[in-house]
Amino acid sequence: MKELRYEFYIGAAPAAVWDCLVSPGKVSQIYYGSNIRSSFAEGEPLEYVGPGADGDETVHVYGTVLEYKPQETLRFTHKAGPSYVKDGEPYESVISWLLSPIGGCTKLTLIHDGWHPDDPSYAPSDSAWWQILSNTKTLAETGRTLDFGG
Repeated sequence: MKELRYEFYIGAAPAAVWDCLVSPGKVSQIYYGSNIRSSFAEGEPLEYVGPGADGDETVHVYGTVLEYKPQETLRFTHKAGPSYVKDGEPYESVISWLLSPIGGCTKLTLIHDGWHPDDPSYAPSDSAWWQILSNTKTLAETGRTLDFGG
């Protein structure tokens, strides 16, 4: 499968965009009520936990931190949480958040790659990333997120 790659230009400093990606109060606003849990040390676990099929502590995504450079790079492995996997082990892919200042704004690049050809989370990820990225841009620029309904 080809990589999922998105580039957004955000009218906010890298620090504000970074805050949306790693601060629990802001992450929950862009990730459907889920919070990020991690020490962010390379080699340590990372997970997104929030309301879902297994209650308020549903693990939606988990993995291992591969790279962490504040306001620049967050790269980690990605596996679907247990409630999303019917049989066997979840497939692993890699998510890379890359930030760079461009004039008075921030270029945010998201790359989701390393997909297994049979990974069923490819299509749902492609769909969800657009909302997550749009919410990240809106939150960093305005302090609020979009109303997608439902």
